[in-house]
Amino acid sequence: MFILALLLAQSVPAQATTACKAPDASLPAPLAGWSTPGDRLATDKAVALDTVDGATLKGLPAGTKPGRAAIVAFRVAKAGTYGIALDQPGWIDVLPGAEGGAALASVAHGHGPDCSTIRKIVRFQLAPGSYRAVVSGLGQAKAKLMLVAD
Repeated sequence: MFILALLLAQSVPAQATTACKAPDASLPAPLAGWSTPGDRLATDKAVALDTVDGATLKGLPAGTKPGRAAIVAFRVAKAGTYGIALDQPGWIDVLPGAEGGAALASVAHGHGPDCSTIRKIVRFQLAPGSYRAVVSGLGQAKAKLMLVAD
């Protein structure tokens, strides 16, 4: 029994075994705006979106996960790799333009830093222009997102 307890303790991530005294307090520079509320998806502030039953939304890409969902438009002025940070488990897609179009292929997936409320970051290679971020498979009534420039 003691050996089993030791094995289980080794498999628990560090974040789960040590309480964060100040979540989001030591975010790296590209994520510094995560704690600043904004009214649009941008690199310097996070936006809080109301989510709805994904079955009620039109224009969702193929592969959208069941559950709650939200869509937000954003613009990119300079070509580069950009991430969409999300505060909860879910699926993140980026679509080009204001309507229609297929979801873009992501170039990387990851989690937020330890002791942060960022649960997921998915990165995309984007050219200047307008896009839509679609988050689906969500379980909460609100979703917090931020655009992350790499």
